[in-house]
Amino acid sequence: MQNLCEFSVDYPALLRKLKDPLDLRAHEKVIQFPFTVPIVEEKTEEELARIAERKREQGRKLQEIAAKARVEKLEQKETDLQYLTSLRERREEENKKDWIATLKEEGYDNDAALESAIKKLETDLKKARKKDVDGEDGEDEVPSFPLIDTPDAELDEEGLKEKKKQKLMKAGYEARERARKEKEREREEREAEERREVEERDRDLVGWANKLKQEHESIMSKIKERGRRRAALNDRKSAASQARMKSIANLAADERVPKKRRKVGGDDMFGADDADWAIYRKISLPTRRRDLANLQTLEQKLLMHDPTFTTEHTHAALSSQRSALMSAFRPQYEEGDVEGKTRIHLNVERWRVCEAWFSPTMAGVDSAGLGEVLQNVLSRFSDAEKGRLNVFVSGGPSQLPGLIDRLNLSLRPILPPDMPLEVVQATDPCNDAWRGMADFAQTAEFPRVGVTKEEYEEWGGERIKRWWGGNWNSSVPISD
Repeated sequence: MQNLCEFSVDYPALLRKLKDPLDLRAHEKVIQFPFTVPIVEEKTEEELARIAERKREQGRKLQEIAAKARVEKLEQKETDLQYLTSLRERREEENKKDWIATLKEEGYDNDAALESAIKKLETDLKKARKKDVDGEDGEDEVPSFPLIDTPDAELDEEGLKEKKKQKLMKAGYEARERARKEKEREREEREAEERREVEERDRDLVGWANKLKQEHESIMSKIKERGRRRAALNDRKSAASQARMKSIANLAADERVPKKRRKVGGDDMFGADDADWAIYRKISLPTRRRDLANLQTLEQKLLMHDPTFTTEHTHAALSSQRSALMSAFRPQYEEGDVEGKTRIHLNVERWRVCEAWFSPTMAGVDSAGLGEVLQNVLSRFSDAEKGRLNVFVSGGPSQLPGLIDRLNLSLRPILPPDMPLEVVQATDPCNDAWRGMADFAQTAEFPRVGVTKEEYEEWGGERIKRWWGGNWNSSVPISD
C-alpha cells in the first residue's frame, strides 16, 4: 500500500479529474503477477495438410451417411403413404362397422386421424423433395409410367397395385420438377440482380458504396431504435409501455368473439385461450433477424470492394465498442494473452482505499471518520489550550503519502485562522508505539493498570482497566 496507495487532499476533485481517460492512464499503476507462457506445439505444413485432408474426408463420409439415411427415410415415408392411401380407398369397399374395425387395427380412432396422418406424410415428403432439389442438377431422362393410362379393367391385382405406385411416383416426380423450375427461376433472378450490381459498381464505385453505406446506416438506426423501444417497454410507467398496452387493449376489443364464447356469455378472461396471444405477434413482428441478415450481407460487400469500410465500421464492432473511459479503467486483452490476463490495473483504487479512513461509509462501516474524531477531541479544549497542542502521527499506516497534508486540510477549517497548527510524524512510525509501551512497562504505574492473568480469564480479551492512556469504552474502573 505504501508503494501504490496515497491520500488525496480533495478526493471529489480528484475523481472529476480522473474522468479524463488520459489522466486516468497517467495515474495508473500496473501490478504484473508471475505467469507461465503455455507451450504451443507448432505443426509442419505436411501435418496441417494431413489434418485438413482427414477433416475433409470425415466431412464427406458424414455427408454420405446423412444422404443415405435421408433417402432411406424418404423411401419409408413413400411406402407408408402408399399403404395409407390404399387403406383409405378400402373405405368404399367395406361397411361402416368393418371399416371402423379396420381403422382400430391400424391404430386410428376415426377417419380424421387417418386423413391427418396422410396429410402429414404428404407435407413431409414435399418438404424433403424440395430440400433435395438444391443439390440435384435434374434427372438425365424422364421416367416412364406406362400403367397410368391403362384402364383398370385390363389390369389384374398386381397390376392395380403397380399402377397406384406409379401414380405416386409420377406425382413425386412432377412435384420435384416444379420445385426445380422454381429454384431455377429464383437463381436466374439472383444472377440478374448480381450482374446489375456488378455493372453499377464498375460504373461508379463511390456512388455504389455510398448507396450501400446509407442502407447500412438505415438498418443500424432501425436496430438501435428497436433496442431503445424495448428498453422503454420494460418500464411500465413509460409512455411507450402505456401506448403498447392501449394497442393491446384495442386489438383485443376488435377481435370477434367466437361462437363458443358467445354461448357462455362472451366474457372470458384474456389469455385463457391460446389464440389470445396472437395479439402480441401482430404488434411484435420478427424483423430483427431479417435486419441482421441484410446487415451482414451489406457488410460483406463493403468489406470486399470498399477500401474505406473496415471491420471497425461493422455492426459487431460498433455494438461491442467500449467508451474510452471504460477502456482506460479496465483494459481488455486479446484471448490467449496470458501476460495481460495476469495483471491488475490500479487507478481510482489507489486513493479510494485510503479515503475510507476519512469516509468509512464508503467501505460500508457506520463510524466517524478521522477528521470527525479529531474535531471531537479538539472541541474539549479551550482556544488557549488548542494553540499549545499539536497532532502526533504514529503507526505503520501513517507512512502512506499525503496523510500529513490531508490532516492539515481537515483541521484548518475548524481552527481560528491565526492559530498555529503542526502535524508531526514519528521518526520510526512502525515501531514507535511499541517503544513507547516498552518504556511505560518499566514504570511503577504499569502493574496497577495492567490486566493480570486471573482478570483476563474472568473478563475475557475485550475488557481492560480504565486509565489515562487506554480506551474507556467497555473498560473496568481501577479499584483502589
